[in-house]
Amino acid sequence: MATLKEVQTKIGGVKKTSQITSAMNMVAAAKLRGAQEKMESFRPYTEKFNQAMSSLAGNMESGQFPLMEVRDVRTVELVIVTSDRGLCGGLNSNLFRAVVSRMAKWRDEKVEIDLCTIGTKAAGFFSRMGGNLVAQVGHLGDAPQINDLIGSVKVMLDAFDEGRIDQLYVVSNDFVNTMTQKPLVAQLLPIKAAEDEALQHHWDYLYEPEAKDVINSLLIRYVESMVYQGVVENMACEQAARMVAMKAEKKHS
Repeated sequence: MATLKEVQTKIGGVKKTSQITSAMNMVAAAKLRGAQEKMESFRPYTEKFNQAMSSLAGNMESGQFPLMEVRDVRTVELVIVTSDRGLCGGLNSNLFRAVVSRMAKWRDEKVEIDLCTIGTKAAGFFSRMGGNLVAQVGHLGDAPQINDLIGSVKVMLDAFDEGRIDQLYVVSNDFVNTMTQKPLVAQLLPIKAAEDEALQHHWDYLYEPEAKDVINSLLIRYVESMVYQGVVENMACEQAARMVAMKAEKKHS
C-alpha cells in the first residue's frame, strides 16, 4: 500500500502536469491564430498559381519545357513536411503512415524513391527507416520564410531537369479545421494539365522576354510556392493538433 507521502507526491506530480499541459494548450492556441492567418493569406495565391500552371501545361507541346516533361517513372522524390517538435497528437505519425503506404506501392513497381525532409521529425523517422535522404531542412521556427526553402528546392529542380528523378511530390498535412488535419500527397512535377473543363482554355499570350525564359522562371516560383504552402499549412495543423492534444491530456491528468 502506498504511503501518505507517496500519495502526496503523486498528487503534486499530477497537478504540475496539469499546469504544464494547460500552459502548452494556451501557447498553441495563441500560435494557431498567427499560423492560420498566414496559411489563409497564402492559400488564394497558390490556388490561382496552380490553376494557371495547370492550364498552361495543357497547352504546351510535349518536351517544350523540361519541368513539364512527362517521362516513364523510374525515380520519384518526396518532399515530406513535418513538425520539428512532438506533443501534437497523431499529426506526424498519421502522415508517416500515408507516406510509407505510398512508398510501398512504388517499391512494388520497382520505382526508386528519394526523400527531402522539412522538419526534424521527418528527418529522424526516415533516417531510422533507411530512406535515401538527399536534402534536409529543419528548425524553421514559427515564422518560416520562403528563402529558407530555396536551396532544397533547387536541389530537387536540378534533379528533375537532369533526369535523375521523373516525378516530384510534396507531402504535408492539410488543414481542414481545428479538429481535423489530413495527410495530403500532391504532385508538383511534371505539372498535371487541368482536368476542369473551365480551365482547359487555349490562350495565346504575348511574352516579354522570350516565352521560354518567362515560363521557366514561373515554373521555379511555382514549385517554391507550393512547397512553402505545404510548410505554412503544416504549421497551422501542428498548432491545432497540439492544442487539442494538450486539452485532452489535461482532462486525463
